[in-house]
Amino acid sequence: MSKDPLLQPYRLKDLTLRNRIMTTSHEPAYPEDGMPTARYRAYHVERAKAGIALTMTAGSAAVSHDSPPVFNNVLAYKDEVVPWLKELTDACHEHGTAVMIQLTHLGRRTRWDKADWLPVVSPSHRREAAHRAFPKKLEDWDIARIIGDYADAAERMKAAGLDGIELQAYGHLMDQFWSPLTNTLDGRYGGSLDNRLRFTFEVLLAIRKRVGDSFIIGLRYTADEVVAGGLTKAEGLAISQRLKDSGLVDFLNVIRGHIDTDAGLTDVIPIQGMTSSPHLDFAGEIRAATNFPTFHAAKIQDVATARHAIASGKLDMVGMTRAHMTDPHIVRKIMEGREDDIRPCVGANYCLDRIYQGGSAYCIHNPATGRELTMPHDIPPSKARRKIVVVGAGPAGLEAARVAAVRGHEVVVFEAANHPGGQVRLTARSPRRQEMIGLIDWRMAQCEARGVKFHFNSWADADSVLAETPDAVIIATGGLPPTESLSAGNDLTVSSWDIIAGDVKPGSQVLLFDDAGDHAALQAAEIISATGSILEVMTPDRSFSPEVMAMNLVPYMRSLQKRNVIFTVTYRLDSVRREGNELVAIVGSDYGGVREERRIDQVVINQGTIPLDDLYFALKPLSCNRGAVDYTALIAGRPQPLTQEVEGDFQLFRIGDAVAARNTHAAIYDALRLVKDL
Repeated sequence: MSKDPLLQPYRLKDLTLRNRIMTTSHEPAYPEDGMPTARYRAYHVERAKAGIALTMTAGSAAVSHDSPPVFNNVLAYKDEVVPWLKELTDACHEHGTAVMIQLTHLGRRTRWDKADWLPVVSPSHRREAAHRAFPKKLEDWDIARIIGDYADAAERMKAAGLDGIELQAYGHLMDQFWSPLTNTLDGRYGGSLDNRLRFTFEVLLAIRKRVGDSFIIGLRYTADEVVAGGLTKAEGLAISQRLKDSGLVDFLNVIRGHIDTDAGLTDVIPIQGMTSSPHLDFAGEIRAATNFPTFHAAKIQDVATARHAIASGKLDMVGMTRAHMTDPHIVRKIMEGREDDIRPCVGANYCLDRIYQGGSAYCIHNPATGRELTMPHDIPPSKARRKIVVVGAGPAGLEAARVAAVRGHEVVVFEAANHPGGQVRLTARSPRRQEMIGLIDWRMAQCEARGVKFHFNSWADADSVLAETPDAVIIATGGLPPTESLSAGNDLTVSSWDIIAGDVKPGSQVLLFDDAGDHAALQAAEIISATGSILEVMTPDRSFSPEVMAMNLVPYMRSLQKRNVIFTVTYRLDSVRREGNELVAIVGSDYGGVREERRIDQVVINQGTIPLDDLYFALKPLSCNRGAVDYTALIAGRPQPLTQEVEGDFQLFRIGDAVAARNTHAAIYDALRLVKDL
């Protein structure tokens, strides 16, 4: 029996959990028509196979028609969800993992123009900033109806064989009853704390009557909203004790904060550059005050912190949710003594930001997550050993080298710089984004452990590549900022890369023209504004930084707004000329009829990259596939065909920004899905 605190079993009512590690409820937006089908099941089963004790599914599974998901959630109000959940539960149970689901009514945290176009409901007419819908103030018949919907949904979950359910309170309808900021009801459901809690306890009682005493029920809630006029810590402690004393609840899943704004949500679920495990001690206070089963998750991304949370008695079960999106095999690696092999979560929050922008959750670091049906987490060995040459040691090139080495191939990597990393190394120059270097460090360690041969400070040309007599060549040379984007005055501008790298010092009055909408513009803006410069960030888009997405935008804005940075949308930089000691920027608009001037001393342009592809085109006529990719095979997860129709001794491919400017996840995914079959 292991003495590791994380590997100790935990008894929750009649359920024995095999260790202390769980994934808290989260919605990766994988359902099809609201049903957790094969893709959804494969995602959870992957973590079950690796030894996790408890997987909580379906963050915010909707219990009512007037709680329409704003992204792709499970619809718990439909009877047809039962067989799908049963398949998922049975599959996880086969591997010894318990399964629960989170049920909720979103209240005002949704929109009226989703699904059935029913009015949003809440205990007040106050709109939530994040979702912008003005709610209908709940009537008595709404409350009775929704209580019944909760009970119906819970009964479906029991019928599906789940081990229990969790009710989501914070930010959702239950919390909207609790918080003085969102409850203006009169009578039995408004006013005093007991009245504001009445709806929750009526829901719990209705569920208990339907599912019985043995079925596990928990609550995920905020015990301190940390906002003026909201729930206080004292009220949170009182609520925690009332939940315990009710006898209706079996565990508490505690958070701290509020989620009605992007900034509030980011404080509840911190991203890179923010404090790790910021609410752990607070959860521990709730655990100590109630002496009741307590769960918690919030940027507990490493095993050491998780182990401390259990060993210190702060938590009974520790949630490592985003960490398991990065590496679903954490528990297995702990058990095997391979903690150093765990792929680290770098806190980029690509996963959550994508779902809030209407996409599926993907991990910037692990492209197999969410693609378990087509992409392997464990790379299978190749039947034949081949020689693979990779040019470029950025994230795409390193992933290609890693996967090829795991396949058992001989791998040689050429890199022009004296260190690996590519654009990620530029990103990591920002103190707030230093964690991004974990993408590179982990891959380098994996490559070095498997004997990959690196040539740094080596500008590869066709002769040096051909001298390796490769069977396949992968060009991952990335891209460089364009230098001819304006109608005139290109030589008077610098790039965002120049600023980030420190090659050019910021001016005193700066125009930053952002035509890419990505992190590089805001990272350069932080550097420029920190010097005291007067800075205007201009974009032709109708909103600034659309590629950065909501939660990642928060830390940028917290620094840039304090420095009075001006953001100008829907204007396009046309040209630049010099007049004495000044630069004159000529500005127009895609909407027409506008011509303005800006007098500054520096113009910074952020416009993505253009591929660095000279080597690719030099090698292309010498390759047996002429650089072509069989997209049908690629999409289906099949190997690229080895054609003998033309002369050539090697296959040639290019990946990442060497093809076109995209993002880090795309670069890594390019490498995985191509090289896993070489």
